[in-house]
Amino acid sequence: MSLPSAVPRQHYVQCVSPSGLHRIAYTEWGDAGNPRVLVCVHGLTRSGRDFDGLAAALSAAYRVVCPDVVGRGLSSWLVDSRSYGIAQYVADMVTLIARTGVEKVDWFGTSMGGLIGMSLAGLPDAPIGRMVLNDVGPRIEPGALARIGEYVGRDERFPSLQAGVDCAARLAASFGPLTDDEWREINTPLLREVDGEWRFRYDPRIAEPFKTITPEQSELGEQLLWRSLAAFRGPALVVRGEQSDLLSRETVAKMVEAGHDLSSVEIPGVGHAPAFLSDDQIALARRFLCAGDADAS
Repeated sequence: MSLPSAVPRQHYVQCVSPSGLHRIAYTEWGDAGNPRVLVCVHGLTRSGRDFDGLAAALSAAYRVVCPDVVGRGLSSWLVDSRSYGIAQYVADMVTLIARTGVEKVDWFGTSMGGLIGMSLAGLPDAPIGRMVLNDVGPRIEPGALARIGEYVGRDERFPSLQAGVDCAARLAASFGPLTDDEWREINTPLLREVDGEWRFRYDPRIAEPFKTITPEQSELGEQLLWRSLAAFRGPALVVRGEQSDLLSRETVAKMVEAGHDLSSVEIPGVGHAPAFLSDDQIALARRFLCAGDADAS
């Protein structure tokens, strides 16, 4: 294979929802002909550019594909906000994986990206080989849901790009002690300029289904995720931030018990969710995803 690209390639793939067609944007790192593919999927209001550091580091081993989930980043917004949910996101990821031209991919999912991964991995003939679940499990702690509900969907406006970057950093402070440059790197793609003001790129309407879910729907969703996790036969790693308010140690222990080949690790000094920008966190992902490779350590 040729040398991996140090610069991501921007692509789009057309997907379908009940209300029509939409485009999913994704960046791709590494050799475009590499049949070994890693799909990295971000959290609720984030973008695929959160994974630039991880993708660059793993691009010698993988073709790394980092989508913007519909309604986020450079992807389309849905006509009908009721379609913003795991079922639509899974369908879009199936289309994206088909675009890669491979039968199996490995998966790295942060928060919402992990929920999408679990849902897809539990389906018959699922195209996922190895899976990392970054600070998420079938049960989400109520306190974290309340915290997220306080900010998601607000139509924030900022006088400058830096003001928007700083706001996004405050919202994601539990990612860990990142440098100013790291915050700019992962938060700048979240923002766009409109009539002299800066706004978040994500569709504020993603909050509508999130905020209207009933306790009964939440319980059913959790049960389905537990079943999906138990059905997945490949190796899985659940990563928990030591100070996470979303994923409890009790849930992690239950996941290890319920999973077929599931291990866990806790990262000290961070909450929800570890950013995987530091060398030690990237090395952790490499060891699991590239287990068996000569340079996995």
